[in-house]
Amino acid sequence: MRPLAAGDPEDIGGHRLLARLGAGGMGVVYLARTAGGVLVALKTIHAQHAADPSFRTRFRREVTAVRGLNGRWLVPVLAADAEAREPWLATEFVPGPSLAEAVDGFGALPPAAVRALGSRLAEALTAVHDAGLVHRDVKPGNVLLALDGPRLIDFGIAYAGGATALTAPDAVVGTPGFLAPEQAQARAGEVGPPGDVFSLGCVLAYASSGRRPFGAGNAAGVLFRTVHEEPDLAEVPGELLALIRGCLAKDPAERPTVRDVAATLDDPRVPLARNIAGGRDEGWLPSAVLRVIAERSARALDVPTPHRAPRQPQGDDDSPTATAHSPSAGPRDARPPTRRRALLMGGAAASVVAVGGGVTAYLTAGRGSTGDSEGSGGDLPVHTLGFQADLSGSDKVNGVAQERAARLAVEQHNKRAGITFRLALDTVDDQGVPARAEEAARRFTDAGVSAVLGLGTPAAALAAAPVYQEARTAMVLISSDGEEFMGADLNLTTLRVTRGPESSLAVPLVSYYSGQRTDRTAVIDDLAAGRAGSVLVNSLSLASHSGGETSVHTVAADSDDFAPAVRDALAAKAQAVVFSGTAPERAARCARALAEARFTGPRLGTWRIMSPAFLQKAGSAGQEWVFAAPFTDPAGVSRTFRTAYRKRYGTAPGRWSPEAYDSVGLVARTLKNLGGAADIEPVAVAQRLFDAEYEGYEGIAKTLRFTTDGTNALEQETPLYFLFQAKGQSFRFLGRYDEVE
Repeated sequence: MRPLAAGDPEDIGGHRLLARLGAGGMGVVYLARTAGGVLVALKTIHAQHAADPSFRTRFRREVTAVRGLNGRWLVPVLAADAEAREPWLATEFVPGPSLAEAVDGFGALPPAAVRALGSRLAEALTAVHDAGLVHRDVKPGNVLLALDGPRLIDFGIAYAGGATALTAPDAVVGTPGFLAPEQAQARAGEVGPPGDVFSLGCVLAYASSGRRPFGAGNAAGVLFRTVHEEPDLAEVPGELLALIRGCLAKDPAERPTVRDVAATLDDPRVPLARNIAGGRDEGWLPSAVLRVIAERSARALDVPTPHRAPRQPQGDDDSPTATAHSPSAGPRDARPPTRRRALLMGGAAASVVAVGGGVTAYLTAGRGSTGDSEGSGGDLPVHTLGFQADLSGSDKVNGVAQERAARLAVEQHNKRAGITFRLALDTVDDQGVPARAEEAARRFTDAGVSAVLGLGTPAAALAAAPVYQEARTAMVLISSDGEEFMGADLNLTTLRVTRGPESSLAVPLVSYYSGQRTDRTAVIDDLAAGRAGSVLVNSLSLASHSGGETSVHTVAADSDDFAPAVRDALAAKAQAVVFSGTAPERAARCARALAEARFTGPRLGTWRIMSPAFLQKAGSAGQEWVFAAPFTDPAGVSRTFRTAYRKRYGTAPGRWSPEAYDSVGLVARTLKNLGGAADIEPVAVAQRLFDAEYEGYEGIAKTLRFTTDGTNALEQETPLYFLFQAKGQSFRFLGRYDEVE
């Protein structure tokens, strides 16, 4: 809640104004009290918008629509005046968070909670459809969570079946990612109750998995996937999968009705109330979400005495471009709201009917916003982290593992006691494609995220870097080593790389075979590996291990015969062999050639060939091979992490997931060191990460402590590399390279 501004009236339509809940370009939302003492959320529309006849018609329609609705899971309109100079309507005040806040802040809901959520929302939509209306904007931000169940809000774009749309004929009305294909194609005449069912399916997929079924990012891309691609339901629990998939059928005729959805999901075993004081675990929501609801409900009972903030110059809260909860007064607050700043409005603003009726038009030509601003709020400042990586292309296995761990780290942070700020994670799938990576970077910098994590492929990182550098937004690389920036005309003062460079992988390899008391080492140089192989070969050739000798034996890129190189290596009396290649299948051929030559000494390679394909194709010849890697064992770093990851995603943590988890902790520690306040700018985060006094972060994978010489590298004292060994059908973790004997 914010104090009333100097220009705010004392009452509107007989409602005493108490505080501001939110403000934006369309109008202001107040907390108010009726003459009978009932708290309401009172929404007003700025006069300049009300002067537009079509807008006033749409507002009048909203009032008429919702006044005629009657349902337990709908937020009733208690009073309204559509003809006032500044039209207004008052709804029941719901002090709970939105579904978007809950999932973004605390993770996906358990299946039982999703069943309760879905059945009640289906009941709400049944009332809407029975009244001859279609909601057309069912999304997580329009679902409020209360102790006794959810509430569906915001009928700003609801319309009667067969009514003429008040938007342009080529406009898409709704929220990309949560609208039906017929809406995405601007076929207004075909948008009926099945469209709401599709949106409900998207909401339930999001609630049960924490992910949007058609991804995030550019609105045009989301709309395209909605129309032409299948939804991503990989993380939806099995018991909900069939129903949600049915709701998301492209053909409206193939979707169930809302009554079908309610009947399928209704579970009498799931109570919709919780005796918090008694401590009985009867709630329909996780404990963390119920605590937020209880805290907000308690605050609503202690309404502040109205007092007015001093009038601000042009650009204050009354300005069409102002955000609701500006962290401080002054000219800077006149800037257009970014997504990060909008998130600072928190729960109260998100827990009322949205200002302006919630209309968002996306033209089918691709113009418009990049999407809605779902996010977590709560009672504390919220700092949003951006995450971009390849989540659907050739590197998606690594990208998805990192994104999952980053999201888990955000959830774990938000659950900790005593925190002074909360985190949110905004994800973009750049597919490792430069153009998409640059577009993602512009989206994140426009939104003002605190820092950006991921950027897993060199091409994507190189394309996005200039955008982040210009905006002075910190880039935290996880699986990319940043060597792609060598020779690039970039002054990367905001880059942090959290892994060891690929060019130094020779260090752990030399350390291992030196420890095996070998004097002569042979390198099988696979020319198919290109630059990566030549860098490793050069490093091994220059490395000194107690005066030992290193010989190099090449295999042409177009050759599959490794036997000649192996014969030459053994003729040179090699006691250890290192394979320089990056292809698991070619490494397997080398392994078989060594086995056929009866070589049993240390055989080594890099993490690039650590894959099931190597184990399968090499067979027994691949056993005992040792690999140097810049990542640690995902399953061995922390039992708490491993358990939480498996519980959250139903699978063991993937490669690079501990490092991604640590990257969130690194930025969170930086925000904490900066005080955690709402007005921390991205440039301050970047500067703090480069501060010579920065003490580092003790992560679950390794300590992230950086050099103070102006570079972006980790200190060499930090354990950067680890060793694994092929055992059976897996790769056994040996430990830090400097601790393996």
